[in-house]
Amino acid sequence: MIRFLTLLSLTSTFFMNGLFSVENSTEVGSVRKKVRKEIKKTFAVESFDLEENTFEIPNCNFLQNSSFLEIHTQNDFLGYAFIGTAPSKTDSFEYLVLLNKDLVIIKAKVLVYREDYGGEIGSRRWLSQFISKDSSSKLSYGGEIVPISGATISVRSMTSSINHFLQSLKGFEAETAAP
Repeated sequence: MIRFLTLLSLTSTFFMNGLFSVENSTEVGSVRKKVRKEIKKTFAVESFDLEENTFEIPNCNFLQNSSFLEIHTQNDFLGYAFIGTAPSKTDSFEYLVLLNKDLVIIKAKVLVYREDYGGEIGSRRWLSQFISKDSSSKLSYGGEIVPISGATISVRSMTSSINHFLQSLKGFEAETAAP
């Protein structure tokens, strides 16, 4: 029952934050399934709960909406899930970043990409550039993050969006630091 309420809360969060509109509500189920699948695979767990963290990641030009979630099993805190919406050439796309307890990226995945071109940003090889990054990392397009021909706008957008998220985590770390 708790798991159902958490999923209901997550779905409500997507609607309240504008991450999905009623017209594409079928995407909510698709994104939820993809998020759960990646968490199961990455953390090697079958059962877990997602809880919205109250820390707000501010929106910016490259981060249109987001959810910052905690991942729990019955007995343990596993880490965090960040779901963001970033602009592409004519639309937007959703992506997932999984972090361990120490707020280090352990997985990045494009969940929904709506453009005809630039889908290469969803490749595991390209996304692996984000692994091991944390709030002390400064990501730059063409520097740490390799450009992709035909996906310039999406690559810049995702790089800037994740960089903004990582820099915002400095505030979260300050809030949660032991006195």
